[in-house]
Amino acid sequence: MPTNEELITELEAREAKIKQMGGPEQIKKQHAQNKLTARERIDLLFDPDTFVETGMHVKHHCHYFGLDKVDIPADGVVTGYGKVNGRTVCCYAQDFTSRGGSLGEMHAWKIAKTMDLAAKMRVPLIGMLDTGGARIQEGISALDGYGQIFHRNTLYSGIVPQITLSMGPCAGGAVYSPALTDWILMVKGSSYMYVTGPDVVKAVTSEEVTHEQLGGTMVHNVKSGVAHFVYNSDAECIEGCKQLLSYLPQSVYDKPDSTYKKPTDPADRTCPELDTIVPENPRKAYDMKQVIKAIVDDGEFFEPHKHYALNMIVCFARFNGHAVGIIANQPSYMAGVLDINASDKAARFIRFCDAFNIPLLTLVDVPGYMPGTYQEFGGVIRHGAKVLSAYSEATVPKITVCTHKAYGGSEVSMCSRSIGADVYMAWPTAELAVMGAEGAAAIIFRREITKAADPEAKRQEVAELYRQTFNNPYVAAAGGYIDKIIRARDTRREVIATLESLLNKKEERPWKKHGNIPL
Repeated sequence: MPTNEELITELEAREAKIKQMGGPEQIKKQHAQNKLTARERIDLLFDPDTFVETGMHVKHHCHYFGLDKVDIPADGVVTGYGKVNGRTVCCYAQDFTSRGGSLGEMHAWKIAKTMDLAAKMRVPLIGMLDTGGARIQEGISALDGYGQIFHRNTLYSGIVPQITLSMGPCAGGAVYSPALTDWILMVKGSSYMYVTGPDVVKAVTSEEVTHEQLGGTMVHNVKSGVAHFVYNSDAECIEGCKQLLSYLPQSVYDKPDSTYKKPTDPADRTCPELDTIVPENPRKAYDMKQVIKAIVDDGEFFEPHKHYALNMIVCFARFNGHAVGIIANQPSYMAGVLDINASDKAARFIRFCDAFNIPLLTLVDVPGYMPGTYQEFGGVIRHGAKVLSAYSEATVPKITVCTHKAYGGSEVSMCSRSIGADVYMAWPTAELAVMGAEGAAAIIFRREITKAADPEAKRQEVAELYRQTFNNPYVAAAGGYIDKIIRARDTRREVIATLESLLNKKEERPWKKHGNIPL
């Protein structure tokens, strides 16, 4: 019978062998592709000496096609939990050096067990993906493994934040777990995601495409909107993940103010530069990000979807230390118009913030919905309705500030009082109306303009009449549609005062199984 010392020696030897994963040659290849190994990534993510590995000695059960003679250390995925900036997080990291990080029955079992653990511990789940896809030698067992993961992604959605770091290939069925998580971070030059690879695309369409052209980082950050962040290296990606975590609660069960950070920026600071940021000429644009930078703590905000649907801004920031989600039209791009992609971008962000008790601030400068057959045939009605549904469904504190235009149906969509804004404020430059003065006057006074001796002078005259009658914030305030008209420079302190008054907000809704968002 072996002694305790011999048993410990055996344990240490086994652990040392497993930690080598695919071995020196495979690790060298991984580094040559500007990629870290799973264990190197975990070391960067977790606070020193806090990571606890689970399932290190798990082995696959497959005996087909020679796989019974193959050793796959940790079955190609490292799982466990530890501290990230002092807060507990669960994580799994696929290792491409070990059989290409392929997913089989036990590989999936380890991931599923880690997901269950995150839900029990009520902590965020981080998945680091670097995989060649399903382990084909395991057949249906591998496919069932994906299903087990997808099922848990869905069950735990809204329970704990789920973050995917795509740090290598991710193809076929593997892409649907990231799509079911809350946030996807990608690394330039090494990560790509697609359902069918370049060979299949060529076979079906005769179109030559590369991995990068089909599912690279900028494809998903600019065109498809599947991914939310892009970074230049694994290290930058992991640092971005840590930054994202700083704005998020551990779970839905956390107190609303669990991410509070002691502020250094005075709550009563004014922003005089905002008094003149809206141009007097309505045809000129301004950058809404300058407004955000002026009013948030220390001018810092963290922006998902930075490269997608640029007419809409979504970001995390802090007001007097409190984490807030901001949704804002961007007048410097397509005049801030609402379209299919902007609607999807906003609705998804609103629903995430609401799920995890993060208050919402909406900054409005919107001329309407994008016209045209492309938008209509693409379902702008259905997509635009997602924003209405998301805002109406949200029960977190909702503050709206209209800086300039709020026309037509888009005025309602951007968190108006009618769909649930708790407090609606407006700058003196705000115009809440069915449409702009020139367009409205051209319709209402068409005959007078046509018959006038000087049609252009008449047009300007009646446009000014309409502007004075409707296109100013005082008309909306008189009807109770906005709560307060504020000086632009006071926006920061007004938002902070309102936010802190709403932090204990409770809004009960009738019980139902779930609504039917217009997907």
